[in-house]
Amino acid sequence: MIDPTPASGIPITPPANTPPVNTPPVNTPPGDTWDEHANWEDWEEPPAPSSPPPSAPPVPRRRLRKVAQSTPTSAPSAIDYQDEYESFPLPARRGRGCLTMLVVLAMIGACVFVGVTWVRNQIDPSGPPGSVVEVAVPKGTSGGEVGKLLHRKGVIGNDKLWRVWSQSKGISSFQAGRYNFKRHSSFSEAVAVLREGPSVAQQQSLTIPEGLRLTQIAERVAKLPDRSAARFLDAAKSGNVRGRLQPVGNTNLEGLLFPDTYSIDLNENETAILTRMAEEFDSVALEVGLDKAQEKVGISPYEAVIVASLIEREAKFDDERGKVARVIYNRLKAKTALQIDATLIYANGGNQVLFDDLKVDGPFNTYTRKGLPPAPISMPGKASLEAALNPTEGNWLYYVVTEADGHSSFATTFKEHKANIALAKKRGLR
Repeated sequence: MIDPTPASGIPITPPANTPPVNTPPVNTPPGDTWDEHANWEDWEEPPAPSSPPPSAPPVPRRRLRKVAQSTPTSAPSAIDYQDEYESFPLPARRGRGCLTMLVVLAMIGACVFVGVTWVRNQIDPSGPPGSVVEVAVPKGTSGGEVGKLLHRKGVIGNDKLWRVWSQSKGISSFQAGRYNFKRHSSFSEAVAVLREGPSVAQQQSLTIPEGLRLTQIAERVAKLPDRSAARFLDAAKSGNVRGRLQPVGNTNLEGLLFPDTYSIDLNENETAILTRMAEEFDSVALEVGLDKAQEKVGISPYEAVIVASLIEREAKFDDERGKVARVIYNRLKAKTALQIDATLIYANGGNQVLFDDLKVDGPFNTYTRKGLPPAPISMPGKASLEAALNPTEGNWLYYVVTEADGHSSFATTFKEHKANIALAKKRGLR
Protein backbone atom coordinates (compact mmCIF):
# COMPACT_ATOMS: atom_id res chain seq x y z
CA MET A 1 0.00 0.00 0.00
CA ILE A 2 1.04 3.61 -0.48
CA ASP A 3 1.84 5.44 2.70
CA PRO A 4 -0.30 8.57 2.90
CA THR A 5 2.31 10.19 5.18
CA PRO A 6 5.13 11.77 3.18
CA ALA A 7 8.62 12.28 4.34
CA SER A 8 7.86 15.71 5.55
CA GLY A 9 5.69 14.21 8.21
CA ILE A 10 2.73 16.32 7.31
CA PRO A 11 -0.33 14.18 6.56
CA ILE A 12 -1.95 14.65 3.18
CA THR A 13 -5.62 15.37 3.47
CA PRO A 14 -7.67 13.94 0.57
CA PRO A 15 -10.08 16.29 -1.13
CA ALA A 16 -13.59 16.54 0.24
CA ASN A 17 -16.07 13.97 -0.97
CA THR A 18 -13.19 11.73 -2.09
CA PRO A 19 -13.79 8.06 -1.40
CA PRO A 20 -11.31 6.43 0.95
CA VAL A 21 -8.46 4.44 -0.46
CA ASN A 22 -9.34 0.92 -1.45
CA THR A 23 -12.99 1.71 -0.81
CA PRO A 24 -15.35 1.19 -3.77
CA PRO A 25 -17.18 4.33 -4.85
CA VAL A 26 -20.80 4.51 -3.89
CA ASN A 27 -21.97 4.99 -7.45
CA THR A 28 -20.10 2.05 -8.90
CA PRO A 29 -22.29 0.76 -11.74
CA PRO A 30 -23.62 -2.74 -11.36
CA GLY A 31 -21.33 -5.33 -12.85
CA ASP A 32 -18.15 -3.24 -12.48
CA THR A 33 -15.41 -4.51 -10.24
CA TRP A 34 -13.36 -2.52 -7.86
CA ASP A 35 -9.61 -2.75 -8.02
CA GLU A 36 -8.39 -2.64 -4.48
CA HIS A 37 -4.93 -1.69 -5.67
CA ALA A 38 -6.17 1.34 -7.54
CA ASN A 39 -5.49 4.78 -6.17
CA TRP A 40 -8.44 7.03 -5.23
CA GLU A 41 -6.95 9.63 -7.52
CA ASP A 42 -7.81 7.41 -10.50
CA TRP A 43 -11.50 7.38 -9.58
CA GLU A 44 -13.94 9.48 -11.61
CA GLU A 45 -17.59 10.21 -11.11
CA PRO A 46 -19.84 8.67 -13.77
CA PRO A 47 -20.80 11.23 -16.46
CA ALA A 48 -24.05 13.11 -16.04
CA PRO A 49 -26.91 12.31 -18.42
CA SER A 50 -26.32 14.03 -21.74
CA SER A 51 -29.95 14.97 -22.39
CA PRO A 52 -31.92 17.21 -19.99
CA PRO A 53 -35.17 15.93 -18.53
CA PRO A 54 -38.28 16.70 -20.58
CA SER A 55 -39.96 20.06 -20.12
CA ALA A 56 -36.92 21.50 -18.45
CA PRO A 57 -37.38 25.13 -17.37
CA PRO A 58 -35.41 27.75 -19.29
CA VAL A 59 -31.84 28.20 -18.05
CA PRO A 60 -31.45 31.56 -16.34
CA ARG A 61 -28.64 33.89 -17.20
CA ARG A 62 -25.41 33.33 -15.27
CA ARG A 63 -22.61 35.60 -14.31
CA LEU A 64 -19.37 35.11 -12.42
CA ARG A 65 -18.53 36.84 -9.18
CA LYS A 66 -15.24 37.09 -7.41
CA VAL A 67 -15.34 35.48 -3.96
CA ALA A 68 -12.62 36.06 -1.36
CA GLN A 69 -11.68 32.99 0.65
CA SER A 70 -9.50 32.96 3.70
CA THR A 71 -7.36 30.07 4.83
CA PRO A 72 -6.65 29.05 8.39
CA THR A 73 -3.00 29.97 7.85
CA SER A 74 -1.53 33.40 7.63
CA ALA A 75 -1.33 33.19 3.85
CA PRO A 76 -2.92 36.13 2.02
CA SER A 77 -6.52 35.80 0.89
CA ALA A 78 -6.98 34.03 -2.37
CA ILE A 79 -9.34 35.22 -5.00
CA ASP A 80 -11.51 32.53 -6.48
CA TYR A 81 -14.17 32.64 -9.13
CA GLN A 82 -17.36 30.84 -8.37
CA ASP A 83 -20.52 30.51 -10.39
CA GLU A 84 -23.47 32.35 -9.03
CA TYR A 85 -26.85 31.80 -10.69
CA GLU A 86 -29.28 34.65 -10.71
CA SER A 87 -32.77 34.53 -12.23
CA PHE A 88 -33.72 37.46 -14.44
CA PRO A 89 -37.41 37.96 -15.32
CA LEU A 90 -38.23 37.44 -19.01
CA PRO A 91 -39.18 40.66 -20.78
CA ALA A 92 -42.95 41.23 -21.24
CA ARG A 93 -44.26 40.66 -24.75
CA ARG A 94 -45.54 44.17 -25.33
CA GLY A 95 -44.88 44.16 -29.04
CA ARG A 96 -47.76 41.81 -29.86
CA GLY A 97 -50.29 43.82 -27.80
CA CYS A 98 -49.21 47.08 -29.45
CA LEU A 99 -49.56 45.50 -32.90
CA THR A 100 -53.09 44.29 -32.10
CA MET A 101 -54.07 47.73 -30.85
CA LEU A 102 -52.71 49.34 -34.02
CA VAL A 103 -54.72 46.91 -36.19
CA VAL A 104 -57.93 47.63 -34.26
CA LEU A 105 -57.39 51.39 -34.50
CA ALA A 106 -56.70 51.07 -38.23
CA MET A 107 -59.94 49.12 -38.76
CA ILE A 108 -61.96 51.66 -36.79
CA GLY A 109 -60.38 54.48 -38.75
CA ALA A 110 -61.17 52.73 -42.04
CA CYS A 111 -64.82 52.24 -41.05
CA VAL A 112 -65.15 55.87 -40.02
CA PHE A 113 -63.56 56.99 -43.28
CA VAL A 114 -65.89 54.81 -45.37
CA GLY A 115 -68.95 56.01 -43.43
CA VAL A 116 -68.05 59.67 -43.73
CA THR A 117 -67.30 59.26 -47.43
CA TRP A 118 -70.65 57.55 -48.02
CA VAL A 119 -72.58 60.30 -46.21
CA ARG A 120 -70.76 63.01 -48.17
CA ASN A 121 -71.54 61.26 -51.46
CA GLN A 122 -75.22 61.08 -50.53
CA ILE A 123 -75.39 64.74 -49.58
CA ASP A 124 -73.24 65.95 -52.46
CA PRO A 125 -72.85 63.21 -55.11
CA SER A 126 -69.91 63.33 -57.46
CA GLY A 127 -70.36 63.93 -61.15
CA PRO A 128 -72.66 66.29 -63.04
CA PRO A 129 -76.45 66.38 -62.46
CA GLY A 130 -78.67 64.22 -64.66
CA SER A 131 -81.75 64.89 -66.76
CA VAL A 132 -84.59 67.22 -65.80
CA VAL A 133 -87.52 65.66 -63.93
CA GLU A 134 -90.73 67.26 -62.74
CA VAL A 135 -91.87 66.74 -59.13
CA ALA A 136 -95.23 67.85 -57.76
CA VAL A 137 -95.25 68.91 -54.09
CA PRO A 138 -98.81 68.74 -52.69
CA LYS A 139 -100.09 71.29 -50.24
CA GLY A 140 -99.09 70.63 -46.63
CA THR A 141 -96.21 68.31 -47.51
CA SER A 142 -93.56 68.22 -44.76
CA GLY A 143 -89.83 68.43 -45.36
CA GLY A 144 -89.42 64.70 -44.78
CA GLU A 145 -92.21 63.87 -47.23
CA VAL A 146 -90.59 66.13 -49.82
CA GLY A 147 -87.45 64.02 -49.40
CA LYS A 148 -89.43 60.87 -50.22
CA LEU A 149 -90.83 62.50 -53.36
CA LEU A 150 -87.36 63.60 -54.48
CA HIS A 151 -85.88 60.17 -53.77
CA ARG A 152 -88.69 58.44 -55.67
CA LYS A 153 -87.99 60.60 -58.72
CA GLY A 154 -84.22 60.06 -58.53
CA VAL A 155 -83.39 63.66 -57.56
CA ILE A 156 -81.59 62.66 -54.32
CA GLY A 157 -80.06 59.37 -53.28
CA ASN A 158 -81.33 58.91 -49.72
CA ASP A 159 -84.55 60.26 -48.23
CA LYS A 160 -83.73 59.17 -44.65
CA LEU A 161 -80.48 61.11 -44.69
CA TRP A 162 -82.38 64.03 -46.24
CA ARG A 163 -84.73 64.07 -43.24
CA VAL A 164 -81.83 64.34 -40.78
CA TRP A 165 -79.96 66.87 -42.92
CA SER A 166 -83.02 69.10 -43.50
CA GLN A 167 -83.85 69.10 -39.77
CA SER A 168 -80.28 70.11 -38.93
CA LYS A 169 -80.61 73.00 -41.41
CA GLY A 170 -83.98 74.09 -40.03
CA ILE A 171 -85.81 73.21 -43.28
CA SER A 172 -89.37 72.14 -42.55
CA SER A 173 -91.78 72.92 -45.41
CA PHE A 174 -92.01 74.27 -48.94
CA GLN A 175 -94.58 75.90 -51.20
CA ALA A 176 -96.90 73.50 -52.95
CA GLY A 177 -96.57 73.22 -56.71
CA ARG A 178 -94.62 71.57 -59.48
CA TYR A 179 -90.86 71.93 -59.65
CA ASN A 180 -88.26 71.09 -62.27
CA PHE A 181 -85.30 69.27 -60.70
CA LYS A 182 -82.28 67.53 -62.11
CA ARG A 183 -81.65 63.91 -61.23
CA HIS A 184 -78.55 63.09 -59.19
CA SER A 185 -78.59 66.51 -57.51
CA SER A 186 -77.01 67.44 -54.19
CA PHE A 187 -79.18 68.28 -51.21
CA SER A 188 -78.21 71.94 -51.46
CA GLU A 189 -79.12 72.08 -55.15
CA ALA A 190 -82.53 70.53 -54.46
CA VAL A 191 -83.23 73.02 -51.66
CA ALA A 192 -82.24 75.89 -53.94
CA VAL A 193 -84.88 74.80 -56.47
CA LEU A 194 -87.52 74.46 -53.77
CA ARG A 195 -86.77 77.91 -52.34
CA GLU A 196 -87.23 79.50 -55.75
CA GLY A 197 -90.86 78.36 -55.73
CA PRO A 198 -92.91 76.30 -58.19
CA SER A 199 -91.97 76.36 -61.86
CA VAL A 200 -95.59 77.09 -62.80
CA ALA A 201 -97.36 79.48 -60.51
CA GLN A 202 -100.92 78.94 -61.74
CA GLN A 203 -101.89 75.44 -60.61
CA GLN A 204 -104.96 73.65 -59.38
CA SER A 205 -105.21 70.82 -56.90
CA LEU A 206 -106.80 67.46 -57.80
CA THR A 207 -107.36 64.98 -54.97
CA ILE A 208 -108.06 61.32 -55.76
CA PRO A 209 -108.99 59.29 -52.64
CA GLU A 210 -108.23 55.57 -52.35
CA GLY A 211 -110.91 53.17 -53.53
CA LEU A 212 -112.41 55.21 -56.38
CA ARG A 213 -113.27 53.65 -59.73
CA LEU A 214 -111.96 54.98 -63.03
CA THR A 215 -115.31 56.63 -63.83
CA GLN A 216 -115.34 58.39 -60.45
CA ILE A 217 -111.85 59.75 -61.11
CA ALA A 218 -113.03 61.06 -64.49
CA GLU A 219 -115.81 62.94 -62.71
CA ARG A 220 -113.30 64.66 -60.45
CA VAL A 221 -111.08 65.58 -63.40
CA ALA A 222 -114.11 67.14 -65.11
CA LYS A 223 -114.47 69.61 -62.23
CA LEU A 224 -111.25 71.31 -63.32
CA PRO A 225 -111.64 74.19 -65.79
CA ASP A 226 -111.79 73.12 -69.44
CA ARG A 227 -111.50 69.41 -68.57
CA SER A 228 -113.86 66.65 -69.67
CA ALA A 229 -114.71 63.29 -68.08
CA ALA A 230 -115.39 61.80 -71.53
CA ARG A 231 -111.98 62.82 -72.87
CA PHE A 232 -110.32 61.42 -69.76
CA LEU A 233 -112.07 58.03 -70.18
CA ASP A 234 -111.30 57.97 -73.90
CA ALA A 235 -107.62 58.49 -73.14
CA ALA A 236 -107.77 55.71 -70.55
CA LYS A 237 -109.29 53.24 -73.02
CA SER A 238 -107.15 54.23 -76.02
CA GLY A 239 -104.16 52.15 -75.03
CA ASN A 240 -101.82 55.10 -75.58
CA VAL A 241 -101.28 55.42 -71.83
CA ARG A 242 -100.27 52.14 -70.22
CA GLY A 243 -99.19 50.95 -66.80
CA ARG A 244 -96.05 48.91 -66.31
CA LEU A 245 -98.03 46.00 -64.79
CA GLN A 246 -100.81 46.10 -67.37
CA PRO A 247 -101.16 42.74 -69.20
CA VAL A 248 -100.40 42.60 -72.90
CA GLY A 249 -103.48 43.42 -74.95
CA ASN A 250 -105.29 44.91 -71.94
CA THR A 251 -106.40 48.54 -72.32
CA ASN A 252 -108.12 48.81 -68.93
CA LEU A 253 -106.35 51.16 -66.50
CA GLU A 254 -108.71 50.34 -63.64
CA GLY A 255 -106.64 49.90 -60.50
CA LEU A 256 -103.45 51.19 -62.14
CA LEU A 257 -103.78 54.91 -61.30
CA PHE A 258 -102.37 56.00 -57.98
CA PRO A 259 -104.72 57.85 -55.60
CA ASP A 260 -103.01 61.03 -54.44
CA THR A 261 -103.24 64.82 -54.48
CA TYR A 262 -101.92 66.28 -57.73
CA SER A 263 -101.06 69.87 -58.63
CA ILE A 264 -102.40 70.35 -62.15
CA ASP A 265 -101.04 73.00 -64.50
CA LEU A 266 -103.51 75.00 -66.56
CA ASN A 267 -101.93 73.68 -69.76
CA GLU A 268 -102.20 69.98 -68.81
CA ASN A 269 -104.89 68.13 -70.75
CA GLU A 270 -106.70 64.93 -69.79
CA THR A 271 -104.06 62.65 -71.33
CA ALA A 272 -101.28 64.41 -69.43
CA ILE A 273 -103.17 64.05 -66.14
CA LEU A 274 -103.82 60.37 -66.84
CA THR A 275 -100.15 59.80 -67.66
CA ARG A 276 -99.01 61.34 -64.39
CA MET A 277 -101.36 59.12 -62.39
CA ALA A 278 -100.19 55.97 -64.19
CA GLU A 279 -96.52 56.85 -63.73
CA GLU A 280 -97.08 57.55 -60.04
CA PHE A 281 -98.69 54.13 -59.58
CA ASP A 282 -95.77 52.42 -61.35
CA SER A 283 -93.36 54.20 -59.03
CA VAL A 284 -95.21 53.16 -55.85
CA ALA A 285 -95.69 49.60 -57.13
CA LEU A 286 -91.94 49.31 -57.62
CA GLU A 287 -91.31 50.80 -54.19
CA VAL A 288 -93.46 48.24 -52.34
CA GLY A 289 -92.02 45.32 -54.37
CA LEU A 290 -95.10 44.42 -56.38
CA ASP A 291 -92.93 42.87 -59.08
CA LYS A 292 -92.02 40.11 -56.56
CA ALA A 293 -95.63 39.08 -55.93
CA GLN A 294 -95.14 35.62 -57.44
CA GLU A 295 -92.36 34.87 -54.97
CA LYS A 296 -94.20 36.28 -51.95
CA VAL A 297 -97.84 35.23 -52.39
CA GLY A 298 -97.86 32.97 -55.44
CA ILE A 299 -99.78 35.22 -57.85
CA SER A 300 -98.80 37.60 -60.65
CA PRO A 301 -98.18 41.30 -59.96
CA TYR A 302 -101.38 42.23 -61.82
CA GLU A 303 -103.38 39.71 -59.76
CA ALA A 304 -101.85 41.24 -56.61
CA VAL A 305 -103.26 44.60 -57.75
CA ILE A 306 -106.70 42.93 -58.04
CA VAL A 307 -106.36 41.61 -54.47
CA ALA A 308 -105.27 45.05 -53.28
CA SER A 309 -108.33 46.63 -54.93
CA LEU A 310 -110.59 44.18 -53.05
CA ILE A 311 -108.82 44.99 -49.78
CA GLU A 312 -109.23 48.72 -50.43
CA ARG A 313 -113.00 48.34 -50.77
CA GLU A 314 -113.50 45.84 -47.92
CA ALA A 315 -111.16 47.06 -45.13
CA LYS A 316 -111.89 50.35 -43.45
CA PHE A 317 -108.93 50.25 -41.05
CA ASP A 318 -105.25 49.62 -41.58
CA ASP A 319 -105.07 46.95 -38.88
CA GLU A 320 -107.65 44.88 -40.79
CA ARG A 321 -106.11 45.04 -44.26
CA GLY A 322 -103.73 42.15 -43.63
CA LYS A 323 -106.55 40.00 -42.21
CA VAL A 324 -108.82 40.66 -45.19
CA ALA A 325 -105.91 39.73 -47.47
CA ARG A 326 -105.47 36.47 -45.56
CA VAL A 327 -109.17 35.59 -45.89
CA ILE A 328 -108.91 36.11 -49.67
CA TYR A 329 -105.83 33.90 -49.99
CA ASN A 330 -107.28 31.21 -47.71
CA ARG A 331 -110.48 31.02 -49.75
CA LEU A 332 -108.51 30.93 -53.01
CA LYS A 333 -106.42 28.07 -51.63
CA ALA A 334 -109.55 26.23 -50.52
CA LYS A 335 -111.10 26.87 -53.98
CA THR A 336 -114.07 28.52 -52.32
CA ALA A 337 -115.98 31.44 -53.83
CA LEU A 338 -114.77 34.74 -52.39
CA GLN A 339 -118.33 36.08 -51.86
CA ILE A 340 -117.18 39.70 -51.66
CA ASP A 341 -119.99 42.23 -51.91
CA ALA A 342 -117.73 44.95 -53.30
CA THR A 343 -117.36 43.04 -56.58
CA LEU A 344 -121.15 43.04 -57.05
CA ILE A 345 -121.31 46.76 -56.31
CA TYR A 346 -118.65 47.34 -58.96
CA ALA A 347 -120.62 45.26 -61.44
CA ASN A 348 -123.96 47.03 -60.89
CA GLY A 349 -122.33 50.47 -60.70
CA GLY A 350 -124.21 51.32 -57.51
CA ASN A 351 -123.36 51.69 -53.84
CA GLN A 352 -125.02 48.63 -52.32
CA VAL A 353 -125.76 44.98 -53.00
CA LEU A 354 -129.28 43.95 -53.89
CA PHE A 355 -130.57 40.43 -53.45
CA ASP A 356 -131.17 40.13 -57.19
CA ASP A 357 -127.51 40.96 -57.82
CA LEU A 358 -126.56 37.61 -56.30
CA LYS A 359 -128.45 35.82 -59.07
CA VAL A 360 -126.87 37.70 -61.95
CA ASP A 361 -123.96 35.63 -63.20
CA GLY A 362 -121.02 37.61 -64.49
CA PRO A 363 -117.23 37.87 -64.29
CA PHE A 364 -117.43 40.10 -61.20
CA ASN A 365 -119.98 37.95 -59.33
CA THR A 366 -117.75 36.32 -56.71
CA TYR A 367 -120.74 34.44 -55.31
CA THR A 368 -121.34 32.39 -58.45
CA ARG A 369 -117.73 32.22 -59.68
CA LYS A 370 -114.62 31.06 -57.90
CA GLY A 371 -111.28 32.80 -58.05
CA LEU A 372 -110.38 36.44 -58.53
CA PRO A 373 -112.38 38.81 -60.72
CA PRO A 374 -110.77 39.56 -64.09
CA ALA A 375 -109.65 43.10 -63.19
CA PRO A 376 -109.27 45.45 -60.23
CA ILE A 377 -112.44 47.06 -58.90
CA SER A 378 -110.86 50.24 -57.44
CA MET A 379 -107.69 52.28 -57.17
CA PRO A 380 -105.75 50.79 -54.22
CA GLY A 381 -103.50 52.92 -52.05
CA LYS A 382 -100.05 52.02 -50.82
CA ALA A 383 -101.30 50.39 -47.58
CA SER A 384 -103.54 47.97 -49.49
CA LEU A 385 -100.77 47.14 -51.96
CA GLU A 386 -98.49 46.29 -49.06
CA ALA A 387 -101.21 44.19 -47.38
CA ALA A 388 -101.72 42.21 -50.59
CA LEU A 389 -98.04 41.27 -50.48
CA ASN A 390 -97.87 40.71 -46.71
CA PRO A 391 -101.09 39.08 -45.46
CA THR A 392 -101.47 38.53 -41.72
CA GLU A 393 -100.97 34.94 -40.56
CA GLY A 394 -104.25 33.21 -39.69
CA ASN A 395 -106.85 30.60 -40.70
CA TRP A 396 -109.81 32.95 -41.16
CA LEU A 397 -112.34 32.29 -43.89
CA TYR A 398 -115.06 34.81 -42.96
CA TYR A 399 -115.49 38.36 -41.70
CA VAL A 400 -118.41 40.67 -41.04
CA VAL A 401 -118.78 44.17 -39.60
CA THR A 402 -119.80 43.89 -35.94
CA GLU A 403 -118.78 47.28 -34.52
CA ALA A 404 -120.49 50.62 -34.97
CA ASP A 405 -117.21 52.23 -36.03
CA GLY A 406 -116.86 49.74 -38.90
CA HIS A 407 -114.51 47.16 -37.37
CA SER A 408 -115.09 43.55 -38.37
CA SER A 409 -115.01 40.20 -36.59
CA PHE A 410 -113.10 37.35 -38.26
CA ALA A 411 -113.98 33.65 -38.03
CA THR A 412 -112.43 30.35 -39.07
CA THR A 413 -115.65 28.28 -39.15
CA PHE A 414 -119.10 28.98 -40.53
CA LYS A 415 -120.57 28.42 -37.07
CA GLU A 416 -118.45 31.24 -35.67
CA HIS A 417 -119.36 33.39 -38.65
CA LYS A 418 -123.10 32.87 -38.03
CA ALA A 419 -122.61 33.94 -34.43
CA ASN A 420 -120.88 37.12 -35.62
CA ILE A 421 -123.72 37.81 -38.07
CA ALA A 422 -126.24 37.43 -35.23
CA LEU A 423 -124.23 39.90 -33.15
CA ALA A 424 -124.19 42.38 -36.03
CA LYS A 425 -127.98 42.11 -36.44
CA LYS A 426 -128.48 42.56 -32.72
CA ARG A 427 -126.50 45.78 -32.90
CA GLY A 428 -128.46 46.97 -35.91
CA LEU A 429 -125.53 46.74 -38.31
CA ARG A 430 -127.23 44.41 -40.81
